[in-house]
This record gives sequence, C-alpha cells and structure tokens, in this order.
Amino acid sequence: MEEHVILVDEKDNEIGTALKDTVHTNNTPLHRAFSLFLFNSKNEILLTKRAKNKKTFPGVWTNTACGHPAPGEDVIEAILRRLEAELGLTRSHLVGFTEQGETLIREVSAYRYRFVDANGIVENEICPIFVAYANIDPKPDPKEVDAWKWVEWSEFLRIKDDPNENFSPWCREEAGIIAPLI
Repeated sequence: MEEHVILVDEKDNEIGTALKDTVHTNNTPLHRAFSLFLFNSKNEILLTKRAKNKKTFPGVWTNTACGHPAPGEDVIEAILRRLEAELGLTRSHLVGFTEQGETLIREVSAYRYRFVDANGIVENEICPIFVAYANIDPKPDPKEVDAWKWVEWSEFLRIKDDPNENFSPWCREEAGIIAPLI
C-alpha cells in the first residue's frame, strides 16, 4: 500500500498530498508529521535508532516514534499505527485510558522544523510533539528500527546535545521544548 503525506503551507493549511516515497528529497515540501516521546513508570524515555535503510537520517538515535498522518486520518490513530508498525506496541500496551476507553496520548507542544541529513535529504515538517506511557519493551521491526533502549529522562536531557552522541536534530530540539512540561 502506498503511503501519502499531507502537504501544507506555513499556516498548516492543506494544499495537497504526495507519495511519502517521493516527498523526501533535497527539496522536500512542507508536510504534516508527528513525533512521540514514550515514557515508562520509571521516568525513562524509549529511544530508538533509525534503521540504516531509512531514507532520511539513517542510523541516527531519536525519540520513540515519528511518522505522518495519512490524508483523512486522525493524528492519534496515525501514532497508534506507527507504534504498532515500528515497535509492535498496540493501544492495549499504553498506560492510561479515559473513561471512554480512549488512550491517553497527549499533544504537549506544536513544532515546526527543517533539517538536512548527511546525504542532503531534507526533513521539512509541521510536527506536533506527543507524549504517552507504556511499561513494556518493544518488539521492533528491523526495517524500521536497528536498536532501542530505555534511558532515564534526566540522563537523556544531560547527553542529548553532546556532539559525540548521534541524536536526530529534531529529537534534541523537541526534548528541550518538552523538558519543562514533563
């Protein structure tokens, strides 16, 4: 199944769609995305290392999961879809539900970024930041994730900007944005 992304203007108004496989180039148009930080009850963040076959930022450590809502797809459903595809985690693995049975995945901040990786491929996204909780280890798809680890949140905040650490630039910035909120 071909994945599409939602193209947007600087005010996040939809202006079209494009195939995900074709959108990330050296001239990537602005599109919608999301970024998830998954914590456990020990106040650890689940970090993932992007698979070496990823088109953008391959082999880089980053926050738990990122992705793109499909046209017409609710962003929470997109997050759940990517959690299952990348990490084998389903709604039932997440901790915290409303009385209506809805999973507590909460948006904590708006975010907009543009970064270029070592291969010249551009990430150009309006990317709200979400937080959720789970107390289970993932079972990652090796096509998506090369490695994972739980890291104590304060330790991650201490090392995230170390130039010797190989974290994605959006993960570094997003962690700084949400640190006062966690």
